[in-house]
Amino acid sequence: MRLASISTYPIKSCHRLDHTDAVVEPWGLAGDRRWLVVEPDGRLVTQRAEPRLALVRPGLGNGGELVLRTPGMPDLDVPVAAGELIPVTVWKDTVDATPAGAAADDWLSAALDREVRLVHLDDPTRRSPDPKYAQPGDRVSLADSYPLLLANAASLDAVNDWLVERGDEPVPMTRFRPNVVVSGAPAWAEDDWLGRRVRIGAVAFRAVKPCDRCQVTLIDQETAERTRQPLRALGQLRRFPAGLLFGIYLIPDGVGSIAVGDQVELAGA
Repeated sequence: MRLASISTYPIKSCHRLDHTDAVVEPWGLAGDRRWLVVEPDGRLVTQRAEPRLALVRPGLGNGGELVLRTPGMPDLDVPVAAGELIPVTVWKDTVDATPAGAAADDWLSAALDREVRLVHLDDPTRRSPDPKYAQPGDRVSLADSYPLLLANAASLDAVNDWLVERGDEPVPMTRFRPNVVVSGAPAWAEDDWLGRRVRIGAVAFRAVKPCDRCQVTLIDQETAERTRQPLRALGQLRRFPAGLLFGIYLIPDGVGSIAVGDQVELAGA
């Protein structure tokens, strides 16, 4: 098996950045989901309620600043601020984050045509994953649940075969917003990786939990248009008591670098 692709999402629920290599930190890939769009009261905003977030294409400047981009608006450089902290909510969690400032707030509010704020998780050691599947020292950025999401290319092929057989268009892997995609494994092989260690290059990860998919998979990540698949397909192929499952969550067991083309191996628990 090989690592086929790597992606990060600098702003949670916004467009991705694709990479040939990435640094693995204890809380996820470097730069992944460290920024968050929130309501004025601090509650997170995601594509579930605001599909236009997919059109916000963040980049990273040479000085480490965040660059905000979207069609029809000038780019905006957002420096990493420090100092003031405000509480924000990520589903059931409350975590302190740093406001990005009025310029970023105004830019995003104009892009989304609604009042929002942008915040930065300056210290990712503040947030822990669900202890049911994590160890006491584990940490996570602003991702929904766990530091990384892994998907299997062959499993997407199985979903798309089902769609095409029924007259629907296939969907790209971007609908599932993974961090790492593995090739060379049979479809749904990742189900058997849970409870084991997955080694990508020189970095080991614990495979801790399957991912229950939501309505974000219905949103075209290039156009922000809402479609009718692939949730219906997952309902036929992948309905379990835990939900409609596609992909698995990983927690790093160490730090290091990974690169597209790295060998992917399995080890015991």
